Amino acid sequence: MSLGVTEIALILVVVLVLFGGKRIPELARALGKAQAEYKKAKAAIETEVNELKDSVEKAAAEEEKN
Repeated sequence: MSLGVTEIALILVVVLVLFGGKRIPELARALGKAQAEYKKAKAAIETEVNELKDSVEKAAAEEEKN
């Protein structure tokens, strides 16, 4: 399911009517900040998972040596 040009234009018109021209930049800024926070949290979780994976692999390697 993909959106065509007409569907996107219709959505933009509805958003413009509902929120008005003054609120759209505020909404766009808020969405941008939310997206940045999401990416930051995702990167932090990936880093934590990789560190945990490395420590488990190290522990397994140490266990094999003993």
